[in-house]
Amino acid sequence: MNYVKRLLAAGAMSFAALPAFAAQNVTWWDFLSGGDGVRMKALIQRFNEEHPDIQINGTTLEWGVPFYTKVRTSVTVGQGPDVMTYHLSRMPLGLEENVLDTISDEDMAAAGLSKSDFFPASIAAASDENGALHAVPFDIHSIVLYVNKSYLKGSRFLDDKGNVTGIESLADFEEAMALAKANGSDTPLSYATGDDGGTYRVFYTLMKQQGGELIADGQVLPGDNLGKAAKAIEIMTHWHEEGWQPEQAEYPASVALFTSGKSAFHMNGVWEVPTMIDLAAQNKLGFEWTAIQIPTLLGTTATWADSHAFAIPAGSKMSPEKRKAVMTVIGWMEKNSLAWAGAGHIPAYKPVATSESFKEMEPNATYSSLAETAAYDPRSVIAGVASPVYDASINIISPAMHGYMDPQQAAEQLQAELQAKLH
Repeated sequence: MNYVKRLLAAGAMSFAALPAFAAQNVTWWDFLSGGDGVRMKALIQRFNEEHPDIQINGTTLEWGVPFYTKVRTSVTVGQGPDVMTYHLSRMPLGLEENVLDTISDEDMAAAGLSKSDFFPASIAAASDENGALHAVPFDIHSIVLYVNKSYLKGSRFLDDKGNVTGIESLADFEEAMALAKANGSDTPLSYATGDDGGTYRVFYTLMKQQGGELIADGQVLPGDNLGKAAKAIEIMTHWHEEGWQPEQAEYPASVALFTSGKSAFHMNGVWEVPTMIDLAAQNKLGFEWTAIQIPTLLGTTATWADSHAFAIPAGSKMSPEKRKAVMTVIGWMEKNSLAWAGAGHIPAYKPVATSESFKEMEPNATYSSLAETAAYDPRSVIAGVASPVYDASINIISPAMHGYMDPQQAAEQLQAELQAKLH
């Protein structure tokens, strides 16, 4: 009898030791390193702590071509993740490669979201030509203009509150750079002139501010867009000839020129905002800085932009319960994206982007207006992150602005090389 009691007691204890339910394990892939990676890992940890019934198993892969190659291969063999980060600029290529599942209105409802919760430009970039959604935008990240205010003191470019003002045209901006040069700035404008991303983002911004299209209806620089591309390269070449921008500066060097106080202006992504904040907090900047939306230099307000988004690989054979868990993850991330904004990004989820908490986040709130005029890459398989367009920027545009090719010739070569890749 005592043996039976002990056996029953042992059985009860073993059942008590089991969890009351089996958690849904969500396999997650991202390409986020540096400050972005730290913030995302913290978000994943918070989610897991708050959701014992759903656990994210995260893996970080190498950014760029290696990540997207891995995604394509994994989908082909049916071993992809349940959810992954994705650049919206890669959307056209992802659709052509059939690696992205459709995210339905029912999926969005399961996440507590709807398309109307997001900025229109980001939803358009996340959708196919028929309007079907294939990713959920997480942020809008763009280039902005970082400013060292010390070079502008006493000029018309700072108001009585110390805000940057008066840069409303190309002539204004060039006047400000000339002033900074006269006030001792070695290189008034730093950006990555020897880097594909830095060169492309400035070039594309200058093109879009002319109302230009890099690719339209399957054609590269059709009609008067060829002239607009040449003008963008001509402007960048002029900045080089005046000694306002650095010679073949790679990305780290371009940032260092600004943080060391040698540059009055710096064109770079919002992702460097944490760098500036951290250095200022450590009293390592030595000057007062801010970041503003790229001014309207050429008549049209537009700035190169991209978005990190969440996507589900095509061919996923997950259960309805697993899919609901995945959408729960995406919905939670969107609603908690204020923490992600700390990396300099603008939340794509409007309830967070318009919240009082975000409005108090500087300098993000100052440049957040760019979300309404964000200029995403052309909807083309040859555009987007780590694409032929980026390759052409370092192989054609960068040499041209350094004086190795006429701007018109460079635009024509850009047109010819990219057009060949569309056929």
